[in-house]
Amino acid sequence: MPLENKVPTLEKKENAFNLLINKIKTSQFYVNYSRMWPYIKPYSFRALMAVLICIPIGCLDAVIALSLKPYMDLVMVEKTVESPWYIPFAIVAFTSIQGLLNYLAVYLNTWVGGKITTDLKFELYKKMLVMETAFFDKRKSGDIVFRFNNDADTACTGLLDNLKIFVSRLFSSISLVCVLFYNSWQLAIIASIVLGCALFPLTKVRKHIKEVMDKSVAATSKVITAYNESFAGNKTITAYNLSEYQKSKFQNILKDIFTFKIKVIQRTSWLSPMMHVIVSVGIGLAIGYGSHLILTKQITAGNFVSFITALIMLYTPIKNLGNNFNAVQFSFLAIERIFSILDTVPAIKDKEKAVELKEVKSDISFERVDFEYTKGKKVLKNINLKVKKGETIALVGNSGGGKSTLVSLIPRFYDVTSGSIRIDGTDIRDYKLFSLRQNISVVFQDNFLFSGTIKENILLGKENATEEEVKNALKMAYLDEFVATLKNGINTQIGERGMLLSGGQKQRVAIARAFLKNAPIVILDEATSALDNKSEAIVQKAIDNLMKDKTVFVIAHRLSTIQNADRIAVINEGVLAELGSHEELMKIQNGKYKALYEMQFNKQKALA
Repeated sequence: MPLENKVPTLEKKENAFNLLINKIKTSQFYVNYSRMWPYIKPYSFRALMAVLICIPIGCLDAVIALSLKPYMDLVMVEKTVESPWYIPFAIVAFTSIQGLLNYLAVYLNTWVGGKITTDLKFELYKKMLVMETAFFDKRKSGDIVFRFNNDADTACTGLLDNLKIFVSRLFSSISLVCVLFYNSWQLAIIASIVLGCALFPLTKVRKHIKEVMDKSVAATSKVITAYNESFAGNKTITAYNLSEYQKSKFQNILKDIFTFKIKVIQRTSWLSPMMHVIVSVGIGLAIGYGSHLILTKQITAGNFVSFITALIMLYTPIKNLGNNFNAVQFSFLAIERIFSILDTVPAIKDKEKAVELKEVKSDISFERVDFEYTKGKKVLKNINLKVKKGETIALVGNSGGGKSTLVSLIPRFYDVTSGSIRIDGTDIRDYKLFSLRQNISVVFQDNFLFSGTIKENILLGKENATEEEVKNALKMAYLDEFVATLKNGINTQIGERGMLLSGGQKQRVAIARAFLKNAPIVILDEATSALDNKSEAIVQKAIDNLMKDKTVFVIAHRLSTIQNADRIAVINEGVLAELGSHEELMKIQNGKYKALYEMQFNKQKALA
């Protein structure tokens, strides 16, 4: 052939090869396993051993089928005295070896799977800790638990179990196909064609069940949310007699899960029956044509029995493959969901050349700050405000006007939509997040306490604090007398979310924590609004101690508590409406602050 004719042929072959490689690389199987490889790599030796052990496990399937040929020909047909007596013992021996290898494979798979699951969960947990507040605002607790915990179990269990099954069945199939061709190439061709027909439908099923599986996962996460809500809101459920309502709601969730499971079965359950039919056709053709080959003496009876045994051993797992397909797809979908989270880039993160905020030297300024939770709906509008170092500024205004939103922008719980917040003239987005937040203490209305002891919760402000520093924090938070009455003192367990403490006690633990942190900027977000008068009075004293020599942003619903603030900013409908001291704002005729103050004063007077 001339060279010019060979070149196009070579190009076609190269293009076909590249097309095949690209198809393999874009296949779901390849994509999922390649994404998981970095997590398998540290345990690659044991993982490889688990895979290699599956090779003899699969290959040993052929031993039984192959051994039946001489046994049938010599014993059953020729009835010779020189019968292969060792065959039954060999079958038992090989089966025992296969069983031992199978145990080792399961053990190694479980060990590697456990390690990979642990690593994946840790990576997901680390990712969760760096996600911005808005990420959690948009999701339910059940969705978070399912995607950050359950998906790792589903992915790893399915991944390794399926890999073990795949490798053992692959080599089992190869060895059994060799037995088929050894006994009769004609029958083997028929069996291979039937095998291909049986496997082909699996390539078309995934796209039909993905949507239903996604909905099933979403419904399952609602179950976790329901448990969490019932646990956290048990008093509300009891107080409002919501048991029947909650039962009805939960029952509907379970009905949805049941419906989605049935839909998955409807879309996949036809696989096994169809494979049974196709495999039966293959066995029928093999028996029919095999009988002809025996009669024409092209194969022996031993060949035929060995062939049929190998064929049945080859087809049996194929018939049941449809039953395992759901688990495979759930595993792959879980892997996709895991990496969709791990690939997510947090909206709030350090810039490449972010600098450390070592101390607050002069002021904090809000310059033309706009903010919106939902695009097109501004919560804050053109806020301009400068707060000097050591100044206490109080934020008041109508409920939902944007006070809490404004202070939540300082530690970058959210980022401004436009404009900037500056500390010492530098945009806070140019500071490293850790250093920025290390310079800010926040006391919320409902402070979160972790399960553990009072001491463990206080030390969150400064992990390496000395005993003297802890005692001082307790004293400054007016918590020392209460702690002294406890049998275990500061080492008293407070329960999940600090449920064994009163509201005032929880607030004082949070204030003690803030004392230990000793940050130059303090944010008090309605820290006393949920307390009774007596508890508020004690907590207010603790807060007064915390505020000394700090730059303070305080939101308070009782205006009497913020009269001594250096300045008061009135935030109404997201706009900075008024700014000044208490005396200055009270002089404004028809002023918003004056109206709020007089309304509260008259209400208190009427109650008195």
